[in-house]
Amino acid sequence: MAKKYFGTDGIRGAINSKNINGDMFFKFGLASGTYFKSQKKKKQTAIIAKDTRLSGYTLEPALVSGLASAGMHVYTLGPLPTNGLAMLTKEMKANMGIMITASHNPHYDNGLKLFGPDGMKLSDKIEKKIEALIDKKISNNLSSPEKLGRVKRLETGTKQYIKILKKNFTKEFNLRGLRIVIDCANGAGYKAGPELLKSLGAKVIAIGVNPNGLNINKDCGSTFPRKIRTAVKKYKAHIGISLDGDADRIIMCDEKGNIVDGDQIIAALAARWKNKKMLKGGVVGTLMSNYGLEKYLKSKRIKFLRANVGDRYVKEKMQKYKFNLGGEQSGHIILGKFATTGDGLLVALEVLFALRKGKKTSEFFQSFKKTPQLLENIIVKDKNIINKPEIKKVIKLAEKLIHGKGRVLVRKSGTESKIRVMAESNNKILLSRCVNMISKKIK
Repeated sequence: MAKKYFGTDGIRGAINSKNINGDMFFKFGLASGTYFKSQKKKKQTAIIAKDTRLSGYTLEPALVSGLASAGMHVYTLGPLPTNGLAMLTKEMKANMGIMITASHNPHYDNGLKLFGPDGMKLSDKIEKKIEALIDKKISNNLSSPEKLGRVKRLETGTKQYIKILKKNFTKEFNLRGLRIVIDCANGAGYKAGPELLKSLGAKVIAIGVNPNGLNINKDCGSTFPRKIRTAVKKYKAHIGISLDGDADRIIMCDEKGNIVDGDQIIAALAARWKNKKMLKGGVVGTLMSNYGLEKYLKSKRIKFLRANVGDRYVKEKMQKYKFNLGGEQSGHIILGKFATTGDGLLVALEVLFALRKGKKTSEFFQSFKKTPQLLENIIVKDKNIINKPEIKKVIKLAEKLIHGKGRVLVRKSGTESKIRVMAESNNKILLSRCVNMISKKIK
């Protein structure tokens, strides 16, 4: 049975819409608090972090109220990257962690990402159990007055997160002599990103670090890589780092101004880890991973598996097959040795650690030639349109045309009201024809 509220990466939508408002966030807090309270822990705690959206100020109090009403003690951390929240959930031995964010979406969207006590995103099974509690009568889950939760603000979240990140590397590791541009997308990493790099001795040029509640991801960050390219060239930087709104994605830029996406980062790290005998099993990508990545890994005799789109599904497959590296073209990259979810700053440190002996960024990322890929995102009222017979028919026709010369993928976005139409082929005319014929029919 399909989930009612949760998508591929938590709950997300337009603020003050059907599910993203104070009333629903109280219910989400009450339901998730009720579920995790049943874990028989001595202390019932939840920790909450958020990105920099203005709407966070309306949603966080409602969520806190729901959790406290369920009897959970709540710690609020303020703006912090998503994996920082995941790491601290585990370190503080909390029952659960909740990130208030809509990731790379515009400011007018918001949502939730939920983590269990192990710092892992919740499984579909647990999400469905929480959904069942959301739809129950509110009074069924309310705690008695003497069992209500307490609420406390913690100001040390960013420092604790940075400390955890640095622990993964040798004490001697430093970034002295490196000029680094970081674009924090006016989002959750606007404090942690520059502070981390400066603490390691780098000369840091920070952009996208002036959030006003409305400018998160606006013409900046990982979805707008032109900004990092321009800054790297302007300041003659050795490397550029571009995060998204909750800092779980990373897109990079080499010293020549070449944009480096998630697939290229994964390829370089996979080759390095295999050479250092750090790679376990192989690499997990997604249905959207470039075919060039698959071919490159095969040439290096590295196993490659595809998961559904969404870093949660990547992590599940990594666990199942005991792989320790996986991710998405969009920049969600999971370093299984260090983290349970995507972390842009952690990935940046791993790349910078590989460059510490003076290797140029452009040399490190000389991994594979990407197969031409064309993607069109189509805004729709009903994502189930792709199940209509006439749409299925045109998709089959496109698949037949490109068979043996590439591939076609048509899927619903898990986070937005969009259908994503993607094709890959070295035959650019055929590539364009296949995407256009499907897109035109959907429109």
